Amino acid sequence: METRDTLHMWTQIVGKIRLAHAPLVNHWWQVTLYVSPRGLTTSAIPYEDGAFDLEFDFVEHLLHVRSSDGGTREVALEPKPVADFYGETMAALAELRIPTEIQAAPNEVEPAIPFAEDRQHASYDAQAAHLFWRQLLQANRVLGKFRSRFVGKVSPVHFFWGSMDLACTRFSGRSAPPHPGGAPNCGNWVMVEGYSRELASCGFWPGGGEEGAFYAYAYPEPEGYAGFPVAPEAAYYKRDNGQFLLPYEVVADAKDPDDVLLEFLSSTYEAAAELAHWDRASVEEDPDRWKQHQRP
Repeated sequence: METRDTLHMWTQIVGKIRLAHAPLVNHWWQVTLYVSPRGLTTSAIPYEDGAFDLEFDFVEHLLHVRSSDGGTREVALEPKPVADFYGETMAALAELRIPTEIQAAPNEVEPAIPFAEDRQHASYDAQAAHLFWRQLLQANRVLGKFRSRFVGKVSPVHFFWGSMDLACTRFSGRSAPPHPGGAPNCGNWVMVEGYSRELASCGFWPGGGEEGAFYAYAYPEPEGYAGFPVAPEAAYYKRDNGQFLLPYEVVADAKDPDDVLLEFLSSTYEAAAELAHWDRASVEEDPDRWKQHQRP
């Protein structure tokens, strides 16, 4: 838990750097991180007439900072306070001539200790971080399969550093009522943008259980959603946060983990789509529809 909480703050710093330079894409998709073959990456961030990226490498335990002009810097991922990580990361950007200013305090957490003052979060267990990335790697793979079955508006599979979850969101195409907000240290307008369209979202969150949990929710939540029969049997609806949850251990210990997770993702999506009367025929499609024409 200590490593998770420190890493949460580190990902917020890196995510805010992307936010400072990337133009707005609907629902804040431009601020997220992505699962990579080594950890979590910003992907290419535009800067002047070039680009740069930052990547958490949970194999070598380094933060790579790379510029399109060939410059590179590294920040060690090791036990250190958030304040030190923040200072080293911002210094690396300055050395690469990418001056950056961010709102230097975390969002969606309470208390929100300014990064430069946070010496409370200072844990980093390399093995735990590596295992967390391995969880994300598998979740990302199966969420990608699930995403491929939808041809309507759908988000990438991406990592939101505010709530520290890997998410994929499908949209019906209809607008939604303004979200009431309420996330700690986060303006309500952020949630209004994030939830401006009717959606069914799912993903993986490192909270909600000993080893994290898969989740699914709908906004706005249609009548009867909480009581809709979803699978597998171990899945349950948590009323205090309006989500279906499936403990990670249930999936990991299953004979066929992919099938169990896909069953959860599909049945919870069906709960949202059926009860809210989505035009499912226009947004769902077989991802193998052209397979007979593809060469091996």
